[in-house]
Amino acid sequence: MKAKVVLITGSARGIGEAIAYEFAREKATVVVTYYRDRKRAEQTHRKCTALGSTDGLLVELNVMSEESIRRRVDAVVAAFGRIDILVNNAGTLTWTYLRNQSYDDIKNQVRTNLEGAIMMTKACLPHVTETTINIGSIAGMNGLEELTVCCATKFGLRGFTQALAKEVPTINVYSVNPDYIATRMTDFVGRSPEEVARVVVGAAKGVYAVPSGSDINVWEVSRNGEEDHIVH
Repeated sequence: MKAKVVLITGSARGIGEAIAYEFAREKATVVVTYYRDRKRAEQTHRKCTALGSTDGLLVELNVMSEESIRRRVDAVVAAFGRIDILVNNAGTLTWTYLRNQSYDDIKNQVRTNLEGAIMMTKACLPHVTETTINIGSIAGMNGLEELTVCCATKFGLRGFTQALAKEVPTINVYSVNPDYIATRMTDFVGRSPEEVARVVVGAAKGVYAVPSGSDINVWEVSRNGEEDHIVH
């Protein structure tokens, strides 16, 4: 992974932050992106540098904005000439019954989790040399009560992953699916973000014997080890 250019959406905190650190340990060139919390993003960027990230960048990015996506991708390509690995991690959820969700709650989840990942991929695709990894969820494999909209977006993201792999056979495309991860979204209850990060870096390094378009489920890798994988 040394000097590979890795662009990670939503990488100021949570799973994205852990992914950034794991790539930094591999000496990759990590592009940390944030939406609102610049101070936290600056801390993440500094730690990536301390861990070994070479010539990384920190950029503000709103995946719900076409203009923001275009401008930030252009800036990354201007700096490095390519994006070796794209990780679509930015996501949000509203954890309540559909009847209690506002229309803004619904729109924010759909636009961030699904539309944002699709638009980001479209903008980056001409420049991606190796791998695109979409951060899915167990909510994209099972319908879960109180997560109706999130489930819809994550099911959609898996479908996007499978279709994109057929359209673009020159790169690898995977959906890495966590289960319950200890972040703000779960009140910090669940599996550690670092477990997800290790699986993401493993997928980027090609250690899993699965074809492009596959799901790589974090709970299965953690249970079975990296040499035993189940493809769906």
